[in-house]
Amino acid sequence: MAGKPDKETQKRLKAEKRAASKERRSQIWQAFQMQRKDDKALLPLMIGVLVLAVVVAFGIGLIFDLEWIFLPFGVVIGALAAFSIFGRRVQSSVYKKADGQPGAAGWALDNLRGQWRVTQGVAGTTHLDAVHRVIGRPGIILVAEGAPHRVKSLIAQEKKRTARVAGKTPIYDISVGNEEGQIPLKALQRHLMKLPRNINANEMDSLEARLNSLGSRAAAMPKGPLPPGAKMRSVQRTVRRR
Repeated sequence: MAGKPDKETQKRLKAEKRAASKERRSQIWQAFQMQRKDDKALLPLMIGVLVLAVVVAFGIGLIFDLEWIFLPFGVVIGALAAFSIFGRRVQSSVYKKADGQPGAAGWALDNLRGQWRVTQGVAGTTHLDAVHRVIGRPGIILVAEGAPHRVKSLIAQEKKRTARVAGKTPIYDISVGNEEGQIPLKALQRHLMKLPRNINANEMDSLEARLNSLGSRAAAMPKGPLPPGAKMRSVQRTVRRR
């Protein structure tokens, strides 16, 4: 049985934890300042929802003659609601800046919540068109980005290649963009979450191993966009955890 960490180790771990917490707060503050400059409605919305929650809680407290007990609950609920609004507007802003840039879909897939296995750039062209492969509970999803007339044949070829090892696993294909028949970048995760659940976690592992044997047909692939505020990715995760 391992012994307890010595005092020096405990001290070092506490210092690292404090440093990480300080860095997260700094990132959130920087993100807030950036968002506030671009989004003039942010502060009024955050203050409004905080005040509304406090007023409602205080009003309910008056009914039961417990207004000063209900008031702190209103402050907490209002603060959480305001923070949620901030997180959502930050996310919307980052997606808006990334939309239309080469690699935007791959970047969005890397930010998916849940058990998704993402392999970027399994096929691509020198024009920075790309097909990314996602393995999840629905099965296999091929996500294409680029010029529609080019990615149509690209995704068809990749779907045919994938089918050789997929067995009976469903294969879905999605084209990301703002033209007819495409899925907007900001709606990509919501679209994936609506797909039916067809396989379990063990089947995902087996499927991933088989698909990895296919390798990649990508040309010069972008790493994904880095729009202003892209470092907000860690901020978004912090917001979701809260």
